[in-house]
Amino acid sequence: MSLDAHKKSSGNGNGVVMSTQVAHRLRLNPITDHKPDSYEDLQSDFSPLLFSSLERYLPPSMLNMSREAKIQFMRDILVRYSPEGERTRIQKHREYRQKIISNYQPLHRELYTMNAVNFFVPSFLKAINENTEESFRSILVEPTPGVYVFEMLQPSFCEMLMSEVENFERWVHETKFRIMRPNTMNKYGAVLDDFGLETVLDKWMDEYIRPMSKVFFPEVGGLTLDSHHGFVVEYGVDRDVELGFHVDDSEVTLNVCLGKQFYGGELFFRGVRCDKHVNSETQPEFSFPRAEKISEGFLQLVWRVPT
Repeated sequence: MSLDAHKKSSGNGNGVVMSTQVAHRLRLNPITDHKPDSYEDLQSDFSPLLFSSLERYLPPSMLNMSREAKIQFMRDILVRYSPEGERTRIQKHREYRQKIISNYQPLHRELYTMNAVNFFVPSFLKAINENTEESFRSILVEPTPGVYVFEMLQPSFCEMLMSEVENFERWVHETKFRIMRPNTMNKYGAVLDDFGLETVLDKWMDEYIRPMSKVFFPEVGGLTLDSHHGFVVEYGVDRDVELGFHVDDSEVTLNVCLGKQFYGGELFFRGVRCDKHVNSETQPEFSFPRAEKISEGFLQLVWRVPT
């Protein structure tokens, strides 16, 4: 790729070389009605969705430039502000995922390609297609400010997903492959991206979560969600038995009970924490009067904006 027209350098007479790129600055606020190029085919150290989100912040003079020019410009910014250690960590994780995907044989291949009709219930799809605050509110209830409950997934999809996770766990056990668990608090469960569902979850976030988060979570960048961490965790007498108070590292979190027979299990929401009190002890008065059942099939997707 070449960006000669925009990376041409000139001297200032003192032996210092300056790039004409300094004339380009990112916008402070995204262009909400701009439809960015697709970067799904891009081989990069950074997520394709990060490029799609960042494009909305490009200066107006760059929006009509070629895709290659925009990629080069955005990549230069990302490399400049992304620590080398973080890029190394991302590369190692990519190699880890590729090793799994090259050896694991999926049980339900239809899960790995987005099929909205088979994944989502009709009421949810109707609300997304209408794409208005009124359509979204027609399918949800708000038991307490900032917590929304709605029907989303087809039962058949939930069953397939749990079956796929169980198949992956069997493969892990049989091959003795050491996998990374969803977080440091759970000893059981699997990261969905790690065995091939990253592309589907990217589309899930971009096309089905972002429209809603734009309306209900604008104060935390709901329009510009650009990365996700999707995983399934298991609870039971021979699994993790509880998950204590914690603060999700995300702007938007979607929790789904996937099913199977069980009893007990509550999910409590304790409000939003500021940066200074992320790890402060919780107080009884902070608990929202809302509990959701969870089980050995508990799906959590966390969505993030650029940092």
